[in-house]
Amino acid sequence: GKFMIIYTCDDRFEDMMTCIYDAWASKLGHKNIRLMTEPLGNLELFCEYRHVEADQQKTTNVIRSIQNKISFEAYQMVFRCAVSCIPDKLDIIYRFLLLGFAYGRKVLHMLQHPAVIAIFEVNRKVLNEAHLFREFLRFTSMQDNVLVAHIEPHSDVLTFLAPQFADRMPSENWMIIDDNRRTAVVHPADCDFYLTSLSAEEFDRLTDLENPLDPFVELWKGFFENIGIEKRKNYRCQRNHMPLWYRKHVTEFM
Repeated sequence: GKFMIIYTCDDRFEDMMTCIYDAWASKLGHKNIRLMTEPLGNLELFCEYRHVEADQQKTTNVIRSIQNKISFEAYQMVFRCAVSCIPDKLDIIYRFLLLGFAYGRKVLHMLQHPAVIAIFEVNRKVLNEAHLFREFLRFTSMQDNVLVAHIEPHSDVLTFLAPQFADRMPSENWMIIDDNRRTAVVHPADCDFYLTSLSAEEFDRLTDLENPLDPFVELWKGFFENIGIEKRKNYRCQRNHMPLWYRKHVTEFM
């Protein structure tokens, strides 16, 4: 019997794209490999696990291939699937891409194929969840006219919510905090929003919204004044939270 090779990586977009690249390049035969995001559940017998680290060039190559050989719409579907909370999402993406690279843009019309059904299903879940939070998100007004909202989404939907609220409230200081992931999208008035990870201490202070006496003001200033933004606008932090990869013309990052 043949060992199944399982490619694994962190649950981040760049890592997933690199994992797809390595699995594809392995030439082991698509039936003999599986892709999984970490943390892994129970390890299986007769499987060899190979951990993959993110590589920017490989990521770029995969993104470019999806956009050029299939379509931008297919790339958006892959991206949405990648931010979902579905445990086998990475393998779903891989099976869809195998088909997509074989059939090109026609793949999105092959609605009877299991690999296409699977990715459409995940997309529907993510879009529904993003839509739900868009409709029902409520901001609380804090000191210094800062508006704050907390969400606990299953999927990582901050990337989809941010542009909509930036359009809706361009001249307000606001932030949306994902309590499940300890990440936040921060929008200083009349500036671009950015995504950032929150330290445990920042997160604890920001979640303490019930206490109106908390001296938040210093913390806000760090987030909303330029010096705070420059500090946080580093590539690593953006890389983890992927606004990079969801821009319409990804080519400018290549």
